[in-house]
Amino acid sequence: MKHKSLQNIVFASIFSAIIAVMAQIVIPLPSGVPLTLQTFAVCLCGFFLGSGWGTAAVAVYIAVGAVGLPVFSAFGGGFQVLFGATGGFIIGFLPLVFLCGLSKKTSNKPAKVALCLSGLILCHIIGVLQFAVLYKISFFAAALSVSLPFILKDILFAFAAYIVAKIINKRLKIKKI
Repeated sequence: MKHKSLQNIVFASIFSAIIAVMAQIVIPLPSGVPLTLQTFAVCLCGFFLGSGWGTAAVAVYIAVGAVGLPVFSAFGGGFQVLFGATGGFIIGFLPLVFLCGLSKKTSNKPAKVALCLSGLILCHIIGVLQFAVLYKISFFAAALSVSLPFILKDILFAFAAYIVAKIINKRLKIKKI
């Protein structure tokens, strides 16, 4: 195994753990979808690892939680979480990390922003759709309840994750993002 491959595996493992830790910083909300730092961690994962390894790290996080390890918010775990109120958002982390990671391949700042915002929008759409189906409410009502209150926070978290990834890359002397 090449040194770079081992480094990627180690970083992906570390980021899976970081997402799990950030999921435990929870502010419960009446909607059943809590405020956590997962979005920050998922964006950071993409900006730092890129689309391939970042997506792998998030997929491992989801798989580990699906089999029952308590890595989802408030120490949740199991397939029931993926089919519950927050499950759509957890699945939505996959396009989010992929698109944040894809932005690493371009130096065009507007393209970076567009990719990241597209990832956030997809994450929210998937989360809102599942919430609406689960609670038998309209997409609009679900969006008002579990997406709109989080949009600004998620945009700020994505921006902060981008800045943190740049700092980490600079300190570790890894390719610029």
